[in-house]
Amino acid sequence: MIRHDVLDLLPVRHAVPELLAALDERGTAVLHAPPGTGKTTLVPLALAGLIGDGAGRRVLVAEPRRMAVRAAAARMAWLLGEEVGGSVGFSVRGERRAGPATRVEVVTTGVLLQRLQRDPELAGVGAVLLDECHERHLDADTALAFLVDVRAALRPELALVAASATSDAEAWARLLTSQEGGGPAPVVRSEGEGHGFEVRYAPPPSGIRPAHGTWVDPALLRHVAATVREALARHGGDVLCFLPGTGEIARTAGLLDGVDAEVLQLHGRAPAAVQDAVLRGAGAGGRRRVVLSTSVAESSLTVPGVRVVVDAGLAREPRVDHARGLGSLATVPVSAAAATQRAGRSGREAPGTVYRCWSEAEEGGRARFPAPEIRIADLTDFALRAACWGDPSAEGLALLDPPPAGALAAARGVLEAVGAVDGAGRVTGRGTRMARLGVHPRLGRALLDGAAEVGARRAAEVVALLSEEPPREYGDDLAAAWRAARRGGDAYGARWRAEVRRLERAAASVAEEGPGASGRAEGGGPAAGSGGEDRVAGVVTALAFPERVARARERGGHLMVSGSGARLAEGSGLRTAPWLAVAVADRTARDATARVRLAAVVDEAVARRAAGHLLRSGEEVRWEDGDVVARSVERLGAVELTVRPLGAKADPALVREALLDGLRREGTGLLRWGREAVELRERLAFLHGAVGGAWPDVSEEALVERAGEWLEPELSRAVRRADLGRIGAGEALRRLLPWASGEAGRLDELAPERIEVPSGSRIRVAYGEGRPVLAVKLQEMFGLAETPRVAGVPVLVHLLSPAGRPAAVTADLASFWRDGYRGVRAELRGRYPKHPWPEDPSAAAPTRHTSARLRREG
Repeated sequence: MIRHDVLDLLPVRHAVPELLAALDERGTAVLHAPPGTGKTTLVPLALAGLIGDGAGRRVLVAEPRRMAVRAAAARMAWLLGEEVGGSVGFSVRGERRAGPATRVEVVTTGVLLQRLQRDPELAGVGAVLLDECHERHLDADTALAFLVDVRAALRPELALVAASATSDAEAWARLLTSQEGGGPAPVVRSEGEGHGFEVRYAPPPSGIRPAHGTWVDPALLRHVAATVREALARHGGDVLCFLPGTGEIARTAGLLDGVDAEVLQLHGRAPAAVQDAVLRGAGAGGRRRVVLSTSVAESSLTVPGVRVVVDAGLAREPRVDHARGLGSLATVPVSAAAATQRAGRSGREAPGTVYRCWSEAEEGGRARFPAPEIRIADLTDFALRAACWGDPSAEGLALLDPPPAGALAAARGVLEAVGAVDGAGRVTGRGTRMARLGVHPRLGRALLDGAAEVGARRAAEVVALLSEEPPREYGDDLAAAWRAARRGGDAYGARWRAEVRRLERAAASVAEEGPGASGRAEGGGPAAGSGGEDRVAGVVTALAFPERVARARERGGHLMVSGSGARLAEGSGLRTAPWLAVAVADRTARDATARVRLAAVVDEAVARRAAGHLLRSGEEVRWEDGDVVARSVERLGAVELTVRPLGAKADPALVREALLDGLRREGTGLLRWGREAVELRERLAFLHGAVGGAWPDVSEEALVERAGEWLEPELSRAVRRADLGRIGAGEALRRLLPWASGEAGRLDELAPERIEVPSGSRIRVAYGEGRPVLAVKLQEMFGLAETPRVAGVPVLVHLLSPAGRPAAVTADLASFWRDGYRGVRAELRGRYPKHPWPEDPSAAAPTRHTSARLRREG
């Protein structure tokens, strides 16, 4: 019996006639309905004609999460007074409850994508509703893009609804008609927000440190737990508390020990019994409940009894190091849209209250919407789906955000390495089969190739472990986790066994589609034969993640062939393994090495074959630790397998380049610089600045840049650092002089080494201070009125006392004789009475001698 009394209370019912009319006229529509209005449960029933006056048709409803799929199907079946599997059914990976009479089938977006790629026409389906589009999951974005293509090319009569709970409906409306013309799709808006809610801000105390990676300040969790206790004391009903991850849920549950309520932990890996208990409502013995949840409860779920939401204000987003194939999670402030979704959970059944664990002033600084997953996630699976769809570049797909070029290129590189696409990005037959397995392409490769190496059953068992990371209590040894899953009676073990069965069937199905289903990518796969479980686990893991094969380092830890360091937890039994295949690892922006969460032992033979596409050998000649290192190296990615010194057999061109690199790193000080060479460089530097033209730049940067010119032929004969030290820099520098123009012959004229002064002495000119400097005894310059010039530049005259000590500095001798000389004469005449100190030095005879000698010679 249909529960009209409940249906009539859902605000979205008023929008249904407009929605049906829009679909009749245009075939597409965007439904904007705030949380708690009934869009997930009432609208599909109306689209299928199970309630109201809508035309009878089969409807697919796509939800982003498996828990939401089951909950939505159960809710709709209850509204119809039926059991799940009748008029309303569901399908998730590995489980389907639907039959011939099913008119509304709720599926995950991943299942929808699988169906679209097997049957693009979706034969028998009359309408598709994509729920929670605003969450911007990659599968949902991809499914919508494919459905737009289907309507444009194959099924124009297929009705398509994008349902969003936030205010970005216009963007979806434009997208739905981007390939059809005729203006944006109609936007149908549902008024009302369930029963509404009151927002209260509960900022934490000062001093809370920002989250980074997956670390959250324990002080914030204590504040969240205190806010939950306050909510229990002030309000009736159950409390739903949003936290970023399972670790924070477990710690907060510990902080709530002793509260007068049943504390439940809800997340994607929670046992089915816990999920059912949360969705069933009413705690044991009528006790109140506190549900600690990740974002799985943000949308599509009604948690019965909830009247209060406590929002910690944090969410987890994926981050990917595409170059090294490593992923991690980042803890970020929840977006405004997601915060609205969370708040709506409190007003589903009655007026609610929301405690936000941040200040009202922080509201404006939050992102409006969650980051689209296509911008931040691993795109390997997306790239394979796009290639299978016939659009490897994804340029023709109706996407709100295009895939980042770098991430898409990295994804194609992975697909090409495993044989899923060719060099142009087009899908191969092997890639098509991999796409139909319903797992990440890496795991598809491991399943197909692993089946041939270790047997289909064992390959499926290991891949099932890799597709959903085992509980942390299973440890970090994959083989040990495999044994624990086999004997385990926990929820994970049950899911694992179901996935093993599904993978076996899927592998058998694609094997029947044509030859080569278990063929290998170029380079083959590692042979395991009838090896034990430890070896089998390593083989399959290495096939899935060849870039994460890692060898032990002498100084501790391991080095992955991708170039990332890897460290295991203290006490791990894997720490002494010479080689590992890393299944799960993450590295935050602050970490120099990746943390290994799950790995299997392998040997070098397995590593070589699994990562064969990264195997290289050749000569490596480079500047390292202050000298040339020349060796023959066989390398697996970043891991050196064998090294042999080359000595005199090294390629001279590579040696020359290494020496040039040494000069770039350490400078021209590697050469032999005598006094003459230094002075020549200073003279040339002066001429480059004062005259320019053909006179060369001899700055450090310029000399290093042109080292290949002025250091020949000595450079080509050198093989090590010591040989550079034997190259005379002065002789080499002369090669830079402008010989071709004839200007080189004027070097001594334009920048002489010495200048003859009035006394007849030839005094050396110093050019090291940027201008020529002449240091000469004052008496030797008597009678000279004009300051000497070099290349037209007045020299800076350092006038010295008879003892050679500085007495005055001038660039204008005439001015000095007139104004400055008197003071110097008064100060020094008494100290050096034997030397001449005429009153008019400009008219006096220059001398190098004392007054007495001058008299004798006169």
